[in-house]
Amino acid sequence: MEKRWVPVPECSEDQVGKLALELGIDQTLSRILVQRGICTFDAARDFFRPQISHLHDPFLMKDMDLAVERITRAISAGERIMVFGDYDVDGTTSVTVVYSFLAELTQQVEYYIPDRYAEGYGVSLKGIDTAAQHGVGLIIALDCGIKSVAEVAYAKTLGIDFIVCDHHLPGPVLPDAVALLDPKRGDCNYPFDELCGCGIGFKLTQALSRRLGLGEELPLKYLDLVMVAVASDIVPVVGENRILAYHGLKKLNENPSRGLYALMEVAGKTSGYNLTDVVFSIGPRINAAGRMDHASHAVEMLLSSENGFAQSQSLLINDKNAARKNFDQDITREALAQIEGSELMLRQKSTVVYSDGWHKGVIGIVASRLTEKYYRPTIVLTSANGHVAGSARSVAGFDLYEALQGCAHLLDQFGGHRFAAGLTMRAENIEAFREKFEEVVAASISEESLTPAIPIDAELRFDQITGKFTRILAQMGPFGPHNMAPVFVSTGVTAAFQPSLVGANHLRMSVKQENSLIFEAIAFGQAELLPQVSNGIPFSICYTIEENSWKDKKRLQLNIKAIRPQNG
Repeated sequence: MEKRWVPVPECSEDQVGKLALELGIDQTLSRILVQRGICTFDAARDFFRPQISHLHDPFLMKDMDLAVERITRAISAGERIMVFGDYDVDGTTSVTVVYSFLAELTQQVEYYIPDRYAEGYGVSLKGIDTAAQHGVGLIIALDCGIKSVAEVAYAKTLGIDFIVCDHHLPGPVLPDAVALLDPKRGDCNYPFDELCGCGIGFKLTQALSRRLGLGEELPLKYLDLVMVAVASDIVPVVGENRILAYHGLKKLNENPSRGLYALMEVAGKTSGYNLTDVVFSIGPRINAAGRMDHASHAVEMLLSSENGFAQSQSLLINDKNAARKNFDQDITREALAQIEGSELMLRQKSTVVYSDGWHKGVIGIVASRLTEKYYRPTIVLTSANGHVAGSARSVAGFDLYEALQGCAHLLDQFGGHRFAAGLTMRAENIEAFREKFEEVVAASISEESLTPAIPIDAELRFDQITGKFTRILAQMGPFGPHNMAPVFVSTGVTAAFQPSLVGANHLRMSVKQENSLIFEAIAFGQAELLPQVSNGIPFSICYTIEENSWKDKKRLQLNIKAIRPQNG
């Protein structure tokens, strides 16, 4: 699929020149910093050297003092506490962090992860009933709960208090909890509102540690877990998230927790992780526990203090991930066959596919794959628990949640945000929903939104790619949303040697510009361009610069995002 190459907005060249002089760096790198809002020497210093001391005071978060007071009272009274969390990576790491911290202070603590299929997302009545049966007086909900008005009210009738630690947008009515920790509350003035659920759990441990006189260092031993949540939940890697990710990666690569190290071993890589590695290697394995079985397996592994158990749990989770991959591949193949076998679906501006036999745990992944291939709003539906459940994904510039609101009369439930959502409906509404969703999308989506864009940070000559340039570039990480790896364009590029194909659909080659240095390059999923880059005619590439590690050897590699004819 052809992609638009979109230059990022221009910035003040005076600021670029001044910052380049102050930092002693290439003007291209200086320009990228300024484009990202880093315009002064002090801002650059903080950016390149993120400091734990720059994390905000946790007590700036509304209700933090109430949460700390209630938890300390529960600990002092020997009251039983339940740590409740969602079944995804953010939820399971949140539970691991907060449970581990509280377990050092009291034996009266347990955790609960709902069953993805029997209980669904969020605070469940079954979880509350379990808490009541166990004599729990306080539930701490992590990565969920901000919309659980009825559930919190039900718990109150049983004499159970709630503390909610969530990062999702609140509804019009807030739960009647003892404390609601959510920076997205309209009345919360916390300076950073993009923390993930585990990040908020971490802030709670910071506040408790400070109030109980345990020192500032104790919560830091959980930073690798927090980083895994930051990476996997795809939150902006700026502000506090960047500090947590930076120091969490450092801990993961130098001194990871036993559970994470066991997972790294089965993934075949025990060092040199960046956020992308975490997203594609660690995150999916943790998620697979809840997708294919029960997320408690992941928590058991992450909590493990014994090597043998951590290893056995990591092998179990790895097997679940392998099964998840098989389901993912089979369902994706069937979904593609549905689309490609229908001229109507191929012409439409949205995709809605359904089969009653698809595994509910992987339909979100399949929706993402279909969106990547056809680049249009996509919904994958399957049967689950007597109704039809769906997972939806959008494209840049199109508000998926708003589109679903236009179809609300055909849905039993839906929730999410502009890029991803979940929904349920009755089976008899599938065709009507498919037609209505296409009508809503076709009436509101722009043609531009139906073509993927590659933001271009700067044009670069190969002779600029020096050792100093790449060292400074690497220090701009960790990369992620709102701080993506810079994408460069180089023109007049030719293949230095005959390009080759790798795997099923990848293009490997060595590239040069006139008499410049030769760089190794990989173009994933672009095998069809082999003739174009083999004919000796110069072409243009857009790419990121990365360090490729293989068998303990590291080398520079250009990761090519797209290739165009020289005048294309």
